[in-house]
Amino acid sequence: MVIQKKVISNLTKCYSIAPLFYKGEEHFLVAAEKMDKCLLFDSEGNEKEVVWEEPGGVMTMVQVPGTDGEFLATHKFYSPNDSKEAKIVRVTPDGNGHWEVKTLVDLPFVHRFDILTRNGVRYLIACALKSDHEYKDDWRFPGKVYAAVLPEDLSGYDENHQLELTVIRDGMLKNHGYTRDEENGVQAAVISCDSGVYRFVPPETPEGEWEIQTLITDAASDGVLVDFDGDGEKELAVLAPFHGDKIRFYKKQDGAYRLQYEFPESREFLHSIYGGDLCGKKVLITGHRKGLRDLMVFYYDAQKETYVSEYIDRDCGSANVFHYVKDGKDYLVSTNREIDEAALYCFN
Repeated sequence: MVIQKKVISNLTKCYSIAPLFYKGEEHFLVAAEKMDKCLLFDSEGNEKEVVWEEPGGVMTMVQVPGTDGEFLATHKFYSPNDSKEAKIVRVTPDGNGHWEVKTLVDLPFVHRFDILTRNGVRYLIACALKSDHEYKDDWRFPGKVYAAVLPEDLSGYDENHQLELTVIRDGMLKNHGYTRDEENGVQAAVISCDSGVYRFVPPETPEGEWEIQTLITDAASDGVLVDFDGDGEKELAVLAPFHGDKIRFYKKQDGAYRLQYEFPESREFLHSIYGGDLCGKKVLITGHRKGLRDLMVFYYDAQKETYVSEYIDRDCGSANVFHYVKDGKDYLVSTNREIDEAALYCFN
């Protein structure tokens, strides 16, 4: 692969990335983990607008389906040790460079969330890393997964009128990882924590129950479901354990996921993750934030009958990545948090 890199911002502790369809065009957002800005870029990587100056603490951003630039975001999650005031906010553009930010729900320690749609109903699913905290690195209070039906009209919600959430799973120690999966047209959430990796499927109707499937019981920080070897069955790729150093691939055998391959080298503080298409292959992309701080791509080599890896970038400290295709070319946005750099990679 020939890769061209373009630094698009030097945003301090840049962290979160999300696509945003706005004014009839594809854009993406980049926001900071610490006290700094959220920026809007076009698909060429040009900065277009400052969405907010602060407060930062942005772990996740998700567009509200069917809207012109409206999205939800976490605010004030600055670290696992500083996130008691975390919340989910609703962000709405006026089309002239101003973005209104209102509280949707206060949710301490909210780390990841998403909006899943099933049978025309939108569901908010939100993951709290922990449920309480009294001192540094206090993990005595496991996290939870919350859910709610997300109304079509969110304009009535604010600091004094918040969305009501329901706990659908608790006891989720170090509840860190989230990716979206889809099977037979049904969207689902892949959620990773110390007790394993789970797949949450929204109910068929708002009155129904969420289905929670256990994929593995090994501790994991993040996981993705992708058919890497092309046999028609998705494999599970994980980063393990919490903020860990292991890259593992599990294959489904006799109805259960079993460890198939583990990258033999340690990669300290693995964090960014993407599973899907890149240049005609099914790949796992991951970056780690300590040590060598590489950004790597893994794919299954059918001739060697194993997984192989290549480097996308070195010594960059990627926190999150986002992949898209434009004019037949593959692009990857990476928030290289450890060097305060948002970068756009073009693959030829």
